[in-house]
Amino acid sequence: MGLRQVAIYGKGGIGKSTTTQNLTAGLAEAGKKIMVVGCDPKADSTRLLLGKLSQKTVLDTLRETGEEVELDNILREGFLGIKCVESGGPEPGVGCAGRGIITSIGLLEQLGAYTDDLDYVFYDVLGDVVCGGFAMPIREGKAKEIYIVASGEMMALYAANNISKGIAKYAKTSSVRLGGIICNSRNVDREIDLLRAFSKELNTQLIHFIPRDNVVQRAEINRKTVIEYNPKANQAKEYRQLAKAIDENEKFTIPTPMTQERLEEILIEYGLIESIEGDYRI
Repeated sequence: MGLRQVAIYGKGGIGKSTTTQNLTAGLAEAGKKIMVVGCDPKADSTRLLLGKLSQKTVLDTLRETGEEVELDNILREGFLGIKCVESGGPEPGVGCAGRGIITSIGLLEQLGAYTDDLDYVFYDVLGDVVCGGFAMPIREGKAKEIYIVASGEMMALYAANNISKGIAKYAKTSSVRLGGIICNSRNVDREIDLLRAFSKELNTQLIHFIPRDNVVQRAEINRKTVIEYNPKANQAKEYRQLAKAIDENEKFTIPTPMTQERLEEILIEYGLIESIEGDYRI
């Protein structure tokens, strides 16, 4: 298939960065060559792969050195040779954080980071909506495949639906497609059934359901992915299965986002909100 460029979106706090890092560890373990580009100003998209708090970001490096930047200044190798880059963000209160993504990807291209041996580039993207600089991996045609991390919680589903609206918009003029929903479980009632119904409504698939497991937190405290921290854990198997599902995925669609009314009908059906005399109560 050549180089696959994948963007992972999802509501803030949904576990997007954790899922991305554990998923890429599974792909690397299977022999894939990978680069992860963190597109979140918090710069925590590669911490578990590098085994430390965070690396110096592209924007911080540019601020300190001016334009004279070498690839070694901004790219580090992590677990199983995964190449790790953090875009970073502007100084607080100054400018749009999305600009960092545009700057970083341009610089990585200029410095030759997109090598011929790469199988995947993953963009771990902040945010609940695909707008401004955060749409850059899609808008500029960098990321062709999108996965949305969600759960059976109302706000995660609202965010996933909003993100789908952005993907549908850009899909009209580019080859970007939705590859599926990844459920990072929160142990809510009927969660897997809800996510299957939600995915079907969006014209996509629930590509994998990741159960909740405290080993993820224990691995994070040790700044490791689960596959490195405890390769025999059941959760490590789940991330390997997710990696395999993405590697073998051939179902890429233009999503069909729901109206607010339709989304709320599904939330009522699965008990996330209740209907009161034709009105909705959260």
